[in-house]
Amino acid sequence: MSENSQFRFGAATGVGSLPGGDAREAAKTATGTFEDFPFLPELPARGPGADMIGRTAGMLVELYARVEPSGWRLGDRPGRDTKRARSWLREDLDALEEHTQEYQGPLKVQAVGPWTLAASLELRNGEAALSDAGACRDLAASLAEGLRQHLAEVRRRVPGAQLVLQLDEPSLAAVLRGRVKTASGYRTHRAVDRQIAEQTLRDLVGTHPDGPVVVHSCAPDVPFALLRRAGAAAVSFDFSLLTERDDEAIGEAVEGGTRLFAGIVPSVEGPLSDPAGSVMGVRTLWRRLGLSPGHLAEAVTLTPACGLAGVSPGYARQALAHCVRAARSLADNPE
Repeated sequence: MSENSQFRFGAATGVGSLPGGDAREAAKTATGTFEDFPFLPELPARGPGADMIGRTAGMLVELYARVEPSGWRLGDRPGRDTKRARSWLREDLDALEEHTQEYQGPLKVQAVGPWTLAASLELRNGEAALSDAGACRDLAASLAEGLRQHLAEVRRRVPGAQLVLQLDEPSLAAVLRGRVKTASGYRTHRAVDRQIAEQTLRDLVGTHPDGPVVVHSCAPDVPFALLRRAGAAAVSFDFSLLTERDDEAIGEAVEGGTRLFAGIVPSVEGPLSDPAGSVMGVRTLWRRLGLSPGHLAEAVTLTPACGLAGVSPGYARQALAHCVRAARSLADNPE
């Protein structure tokens, strides 16, 4: 996005989900830890509608979803689950607004992207929306309108913020490779044509013309080149899942101006290495690609590897603070 090429991202931020169910405590953590790049937390422990699929389903326009034993299923009218999802999102926005008074700078909000949503939401027959090309188009259009409204609401509440939209696409690689299982579990849905996948993502990126869009995937085989062509200003990924096969695509992405959101802090509980050790792999990658160390801090934002919903509140706070310290280490000593 050329108009966002001068956008100033923060050096570190969170991915999205945090443990617990206290919206104010989560907003305090997300804004207090990342003073120059806070994010809107998600708290899936509260139950259906606070999870990533239910939360985004609640944003849809003229499409509604309800919880079935097998997961989220599209229906005709808003029910209890839609209302609950919208209520929790309002609660989270209230808490964010309270903790971002007078804030000016980048602020990240997250929603599930169109392909992970299509792989996760069921049609009336119990199959994923992914099984029906028309349903995929309708879902993407509904999501685009919902995101416009959501971004406008965040803008109204935090007028000094420069909004960064993150589309969560953990299922994208599986969608592109035909690895999403059917309802029976015995077959898989046909792979989505890469050009259709790219165009759909490009249309979603277009819902946020005033700021950059990040696409997050904590799965292996992140399609860096496709995301770059779709207009993503940044790609967010689990750094530990990279292989040398990804080198060329990453090098081209960086040289083309795409920012990397490198997930370097484990999203499962355990001892953390020192901040300098956490970014050793990033420095090694940079050397391997022959890129200038001086541009490293300008091209990379550090994050946890994925969401932190499954860890203790203490570890979550520790992991987020570790990202900030690691970013400082990277800026102070890029080589």
